[in-house]
Amino acid sequence: MAWFWIGVCLAAVAACLGLWALGGPWAAARDEARVRPPAFWWPWVLALAPWCAPFVTWRMRRELRRWGSRAGLASHWQADRWLAACVLAAGCGALLAGAAALMVSAPARFGFLAALAGAGLGFVWPGQALRRRAAARRFQMMRELPFMLDLLNLCVEAGLSLPAALQQVAGHAPDGPLRQSLRDAAALERTGMERSRWLLHWAEQTDVAGVRSLVSALAQADRLGMSLGPLLRAQAERQRSERFLRAEKLALEAPVRMLFPMVLCIFPCTFLVIGFPVAVKLLDAGF
Repeated sequence: MAWFWIGVCLAAVAACLGLWALGGPWAAARDEARVRPPAFWWPWVLALAPWCAPFVTWRMRRELRRWGSRAGLASHWQADRWLAACVLAAGCGALLAGAAALMVSAPARFGFLAALAGAGLGFVWPGQALRRRAAARRFQMMRELPFMLDLLNLCVEAGLSLPAALQQVAGHAPDGPLRQSLRDAAALERTGMERSRWLLHWAEQTDVAGVRSLVSALAQADRLGMSLGPLLRAQAERQRSERFLRAEKLALEAPVRMLFPMVLCIFPCTFLVIGFPVAVKLLDAGF
């Protein structure tokens, strides 16, 4: 039996090496952008991309454009490559689930169902990971927003105009996803786009309520001729207060989140430590 599993492992290694040898040069030749591969599986993604391109729908393109910009996805992730990555993940999930069913000597029907379930989970996993990354990036932007508003207010009160202040903030703010998104949006102004339009584009890409509120407040101040200093100061105070309220909410939710691991892990161990000597004494007493 041991020789059988050794043979299966060697066959899997040989298959991986063969796929790498066949897919690597082909994918490298088709990589027009010459981007640096983000992982060892990148050549296989490029090799599968031409086969997946006919199955890419407009809905997939819209979803990737929407969530990719919010998650800070690199520009070399096109729709066909993303679908190829999902197919590759589905294949890996089916292979792992089928191998697990084979190792426990499950029936063939159960192994087939496990492989289908693994393929489904593998196919949807990249999309879920992209959404989680977008949520984490949005949370980090919300934390960076009050300081960026303070910096913008400082530039405006120093005598700079709003476009110059935005350029200064985009160039000298602390490095982070909010600064990167503002820099990418501000670069659209050099293409001839109006300031109101690229600010709306920035608010759409970040998907942060504070940025939307800032953009709408700036548009209203531009129409009414309001002073930007008090407006930006009020926005910064509001965002700082909301950040404090979010932290307080998370602190109040911590005991509820700790309840499940305490009941599942800590309480059984505590009862075992306390009850084991009592059970031993009861057994010695003849009960």
